[in-house]
Amino acid sequence: MNRVWVIVTILLVQVFSAVFFIADILSAYVGLWTQPLPWQWREWLEIMAALGLATGVGFGAVSLWYAHRERRIAEARLRRAASAFADLLHERFVEWGLTPAEKDVALFAIKGMSTAEIAGLRKTSEGTVKAQTNAIYRKAGVGGRSQLLSLFIEDLMRDDNAVRQTLVGPPVAGDAAPAGTDDRARLGAS
Repeated sequence: MNRVWVIVTILLVQVFSAVFFIADILSAYVGLWTQPLPWQWREWLEIMAALGLATGVGFGAVSLWYAHRERRIAEARLRRAASAFADLLHERFVEWGLTPAEKDVALFAIKGMSTAEIAGLRKTSEGTVKAQTNAIYRKAGVGGRSQLLSLFIEDLMRDDNAVRQTLVGPPVAGDAAPAGTDDRARLGAS
């Protein structure tokens, strides 16, 4: 919040400075002021207005640099999260012993595609896709697509070593699984 006030203050100084210079130019042509300011006052006002504009340019450049840096950091975090999700998918598919066809169907189902869309992409019948999804659900120990997706969401949201390793590096010696973590969740953390 403090950063916002600094930006607002600099913006106001810039607006005042710009108004001063525009009014000065207009007064020369239109004659807004009938009595001129003493030259010392005028010089100080021009110096202050110029410094205000220069400061605004400097702060604008710094703010642009910070915004660009924050965007790069956010993009890197998104790439790491996407990589973590892809790694988690692969790990679970191997753990469940899915066939290559079942892996494809599971991936399409997790992406939210309908049975007809999956069948069209895989050039198989909807019955085949339904049989494959049922095999996936049975192997994963879930009752449907939403539960399948929730397994991955829970794994990513859980504050355990699997996600932490992917995002920040290997665990420190002595790290333990969080209290209340069951054996199936610990398998995902190794």
